[in-house]
Amino acid sequence: MKQKVRLSTFSIMLTGIVLVILLCALYFSDSPVSISIISATIIVWCALSLYYMPLTISVSNRDLSVNRTIRTKRISLREISSIERLQATMLGWRVFGSDGWFGYWGWYRDKTLGKYFAYYGNEDDCFIVRLNNGKQYVLGCDNPDTIVNYIKSRYLIETA
Repeated sequence: MKQKVRLSTFSIMLTGIVLVILLCALYFSDSPVSISIISATIIVWCALSLYYMPLTISVSNRDLSVNRTIRTKRISLREISSIERLQATMLGWRVFGSDGWFGYWGWYRDKTLGKYFAYYGNEDDCFIVRLNNGKQYVLGCDNPDTIVNYIKSRYLIETA
């Protein structure tokens, strides 16, 4: 089972606007120092995005996978202690990562949820995966209920 991660309108607009601003600043820069700084910023931000930006969420017989551009994050289904849908209002503050630049990814913290790592494109499509070792992941994709219900029913994982 595989579901696509769609970016929110805010995320698409933020990414486009920031890229346009950086490219315009690069085009109109006269100083070699400013050209180097802007170029390095664009390269680093885009490289991080390529590494972390979620494209799809999939479930196999053994793993729940976050398929990213360069690498896949696999979470063993045996390690999952609970999985449940989240309301967008429950999502916390970014500690380190992206809060809209090519999606939402990185470390976040919330008063209710605690610390978690996020991979999602739209706040309305999220679910939380809690592992036996205490780690938590907030993931998001099209039809998140399908993924949550599939894992719960197929692998008999109880909700928290």
